[in-house]
Amino acid sequence: MRTRSNSGVRLDYYQRIVHKLILDHQQPVTGLFPASPHNDHAWIRDNLYCILAVWGLSMAFKKIADQDEDRAKTYELEQSCVKLMRGLLMAMMQQKDKVEKFKSTQHPTDSLHAKYSSTTGRTVVKDTEWGHLQIDAISLYLLVLAQMTASGLQIVFSLDEVSFIQNLVFYIESAYCTPDYGIWERGDKTNHGLPELNASSIGMAKAALEAMNELDLFGARGGPSSVIHVLADEAQKCQAVLQSMLPRESNSKELDSGLLSIISYPAFAVDDPNLIALTRDTIVNKLQGKYGCKRFLRDGHKTPREDPNRLYYEPWELRMFENIECEWPLFFCYLILDYCFQGDKTNVTEYMQKLEKVMIRKDGGMPLVPELYSVPGDKAHLEHEDPGSQERIPLGRCPFIWAQSLYILGKLLQEGFLAVGELDPLNRRLCSEKKPDVVVQIVILAENNEIRDKLLEYDLHVQTISDVAPIEVQPARVLSHLYTYLGRNKKLGLSGRKSRDVGILSTSKLYSLNDRIFAFTPQNFDYEEYYMSRDPALLASTFMANVAFLGMSWKQMLGRPTLTLLATQYLLDQGKIPMAMITTMKKLKSGYINGTRVTLGNLGEFLSTSAITNLSFLGSQEDGYPDKLNPEVQSYLEDHLLKSFSNKLNFLSRPSGARNARALRRRMSVRGAIKKTRSINVDSETLGMEGDSTMQGRSLERKPSWLEVDPAYGRSPSPEEAKKRAFTKGTSTTSLGVPAPTIEITKEKAPPKEDAHYSGVIVKRSSIAAVIVPPAKRKCVIINKNLPVLRNRTASESQNSVYAEQETDELIAMLRETESLDEQGDILQYLVDTHGLDFNTGMQENGKAVTVKDLLKVLYEKACTQKLWGLVRHTAGMLGKRVEDLAKAVTDLLVRQKQITVGMPPNNEHTITAPLPENELRQLIHQAYGDDESTAMLTQELLVYLAMFIRTEPQLFLEMLRLRVGLIIQVMATELSRTLSCDGEEASEHLLNLSPFEMKNLLHHILSGKEFAINSVGRGNFSIVSNKSNRYGKKSQIVLEGQSLQGTVDDTPAIEPDRQGQWLRRRRLDGALNRVPRDFYPRVWGVLEKCQGLVIQGKLLQPNLTQEMTSGELKFALAVETVLNSIPQPEYRQLVVEALMVLTLVVEYKAVAHLGGMIEVESLVHKANQIFLEDQMRCNGDATLCCAKEGFPAALGGALVCGGAAGVCQHLYDSAPSGSYGTMTYLARAVAALLATTMPVDSPIECTIT
Repeated sequence: MRTRSNSGVRLDYYQRIVHKLILDHQQPVTGLFPASPHNDHAWIRDNLYCILAVWGLSMAFKKIADQDEDRAKTYELEQSCVKLMRGLLMAMMQQKDKVEKFKSTQHPTDSLHAKYSSTTGRTVVKDTEWGHLQIDAISLYLLVLAQMTASGLQIVFSLDEVSFIQNLVFYIESAYCTPDYGIWERGDKTNHGLPELNASSIGMAKAALEAMNELDLFGARGGPSSVIHVLADEAQKCQAVLQSMLPRESNSKELDSGLLSIISYPAFAVDDPNLIALTRDTIVNKLQGKYGCKRFLRDGHKTPREDPNRLYYEPWELRMFENIECEWPLFFCYLILDYCFQGDKTNVTEYMQKLEKVMIRKDGGMPLVPELYSVPGDKAHLEHEDPGSQERIPLGRCPFIWAQSLYILGKLLQEGFLAVGELDPLNRRLCSEKKPDVVVQIVILAENNEIRDKLLEYDLHVQTISDVAPIEVQPARVLSHLYTYLGRNKKLGLSGRKSRDVGILSTSKLYSLNDRIFAFTPQNFDYEEYYMSRDPALLASTFMANVAFLGMSWKQMLGRPTLTLLATQYLLDQGKIPMAMITTMKKLKSGYINGTRVTLGNLGEFLSTSAITNLSFLGSQEDGYPDKLNPEVQSYLEDHLLKSFSNKLNFLSRPSGARNARALRRRMSVRGAIKKTRSINVDSETLGMEGDSTMQGRSLERKPSWLEVDPAYGRSPSPEEAKKRAFTKGTSTTSLGVPAPTIEITKEKAPPKEDAHYSGVIVKRSSIAAVIVPPAKRKCVIINKNLPVLRNRTASESQNSVYAEQETDELIAMLRETESLDEQGDILQYLVDTHGLDFNTGMQENGKAVTVKDLLKVLYEKACTQKLWGLVRHTAGMLGKRVEDLAKAVTDLLVRQKQITVGMPPNNEHTITAPLPENELRQLIHQAYGDDESTAMLTQELLVYLAMFIRTEPQLFLEMLRLRVGLIIQVMATELSRTLSCDGEEASEHLLNLSPFEMKNLLHHILSGKEFAINSVGRGNFSIVSNKSNRYGKKSQIVLEGQSLQGTVDDTPAIEPDRQGQWLRRRRLDGALNRVPRDFYPRVWGVLEKCQGLVIQGKLLQPNLTQEMTSGELKFALAVETVLNSIPQPEYRQLVVEALMVLTLVVEYKAVAHLGGMIEVESLVHKANQIFLEDQMRCNGDATLCCAKEGFPAALGGALVCGGAAGVCQHLYDSAPSGSYGTMTYLARAVAALLATTMPVDSPIECTIT
């Protein structure tokens, strides 16, 4: 026998350690590891980490196998890994019904268990008795399975097991929006069993999805049927959410050392090197101690102050764990592996020394890693005062096998027995390396020869669908249907993929099926769904966004992305190809579009360079014919070969015939039926924006509605609004002029005499007594609370229904006669109100009765064709059309930690804090806006645009926690009203008539704070143009150029517009968007510590919030924001935020030891206003014209002449923050006055605020 080499001897030593500490505990039957000798529960996560050392050692032996015994040792170690991985697989397969259920419900009690019996592999606790939903554990299993399979181990034996694992992939697919209990099994840190979105779970799921993609589970011996398929978009969503969360772990944990497992080994889930460094540094700075790292701030687990008799903590108790949290040596092991993978030897040595200092040596001198180090009970108060000063004692399990296993891996890497590539055969560690630019391949196909020839006129050579044969082009929904066959298994009762969503990454691949090749058009270009796809400019901008997205997100895939677009009849605008399309296609020819490399060509040329996926799972696998197509799939594909879009029915063809006088009068009585449903109002009294908007897309001059009573509102308000208006408390927010008294309109004032019998019907939403309120007494508006909010018939209506029925026929006759779509809209709105959608109109088409709904559909189609967007939005709302991907859009916003409110503030807002299914969302939105279909539709549309922006430009949303869509709509209308210098009603009219593209554009300008001008482009449509010439200095100021409606691009005013109103606008926008200065919420936390509470709008922020939450916690920020949101006027809210900032400066510069009792923040603003007015009187400033007069009204008096909100002078709102006459100066003086009253008289105040 030859002598053993040094390396062999050293490895034998590690083998003894691994045997003694790990393998001796492996259960012979199931292969699982019990938690400890006294507890036979086997946790999935701990078991996987335990086995990593065994796997690492087996690869080290494989390399030096100079004798047969070494080969035998290698095999023995490898088989222990296989035994464990199969033990876990068997335990999970016994719960296959849960996997099936969870795909649909994502409910915590339907989740796979997190721990099993190590002796039987069966479950050990009930579904409800444990926080089982831990997506990171299942994801870690899939990740380790993929890495081990790639290293050559055979773990999966049968195709049934392959389909089970494919279903596990579906199980973790929705990780990015599924709150779970996370790596510490506790969810919210109070441990009350509330799951939350955890960055560590999302990161692990992303890593598992990427590792599993296109992996053959039978290794080198497999074929197409043992390959796992992952839709690339699912991993991309996890990536985006992860990027928006880090370094935060969840709502209640601002940081967690568990994140080390996803920024480095084993997951390598983050692509951005800066974000990796930021997360690592934050953990090291805030959580690292002498003995390891704390899991998270205020973690009470095993601390001396924890009550061992109960599982949960009261929120106010958390403060007492501060600075005495236990330290876990486990995280030193993660850091060592991290630095090994970076090749940073000095840090590896440094952390190895730190770790070995705190390891415990027992018999035989084997160093063991304990679970955690805790502060002894009698030293807790000393440690609390001076963190890191006390010696700690080891508690918990020793050795802690999870940490021990990672320590052994670290030693094997450090001593050179393993190379980093062997622990990571899938090369996940390279995902943060820089890659060459992606080239996006673009194919444009014409639906038929006619369109091809039209494109040729512009020198664009394209093929038609029939030219590209044998390649077949299908819409994305066909691909999503095909993917439902993936992972189906009758024996196991598994049904395949549930989600219907296929994203742009999936449709940018080509797919092969037997000898056929498919290309798919992107999901957001499926024309059938929704009116936004009828706007060519919006399609062009969506297309450019798609290209940019592909350029950024196409990673870890072989081949280039291929974007296939179809030019159809739908796109033509009056028989011509829209210019937006032509200019975009011409840009494509240049080879670059917005910085992304593109190449335009034909499908045939791209076959060799595209990413191609094999749809082999569509074979009849279970019937024993893997090469034959599943018969269901066969018939589905035959049905769905692209049919050209057939033309819709046309009922509204106009018979010739004279219009009689009666019909004319009838028309007058119905006119404006749609307008009456509006709830947007820009004018003075409320930011409830109850004005109105709609159908007069064609003509710009306003048609007098027959119900016009008061120019401020232009229609009778609906009961909901009347209620809203009752609450306005005299706060004028949007007018820059003098507020008109609130006028509630009665139905008695309504129509011309001869039509009196109609009035009750059409005005039924407003049967309210008129209340005209003089400005002084505006606080008490009397209304009748018990008004019908639903479309109930009121008394006057039922009396009139007799007449109505006689005349329905006349209305229908008139409907056929009139050519104006607006009139058709009003008639149909009236018919829907009186008879409902399913009313039979008595017309016949192809032998079928025609209902009002059918007529509405035709009207919708016509309005789309003529681009009358106001009418389109309204009819879409009445038909209950849904915005494509509404639920997905809302989820995209929520998972990036933005809450959403819909409805008009202040009294009708509904907050959405968790993802909801599509139908519930639509119901909620329609409920929030009552009968106002157009604004409900607009809300859905804006949510989709907000989601687009947060995906592509997350920086627009910095320092915003809650997106209040109602308030954003109001601000958009206010901006239009001022820019076009028109009243509120007209402005909301124009807002609802903006094309989808311009709507998105306006929203973008408002979010980014860019200056813009508005140009009229005929037909009453506007285009919104950035003012590139940055004459006004700062980007952040929004300056609008007041242009007349007829204004064209040429006659922009030559003189520079007055800068007045600039800061008021800035504050109004920031207030509406809930934007706050950087680190605002952590700084308010500092203020709360130093006083007995902050009062805002009568709501109290209590100092005990600092006991319950840490300063960087999202829950704290939301608590403060909720109180701020109770302020109805955005600009006033911003001044309150500024006042809070001044208070934070007082605290940060330690100007005083304590701020005294409760601070009424608003009184600071009013005090500042008073000082401002005194100054204005002294220097005879602008405010002398309105508020700065002798005996000016008390700060909280009645409405102001200048229309300033909440009794604060308009001129103060319009002052810059800085400068000697700036708002900060006045607020600082107000704070000084406050402190002067609370400080003892004799002690001098040192003023360090300069």
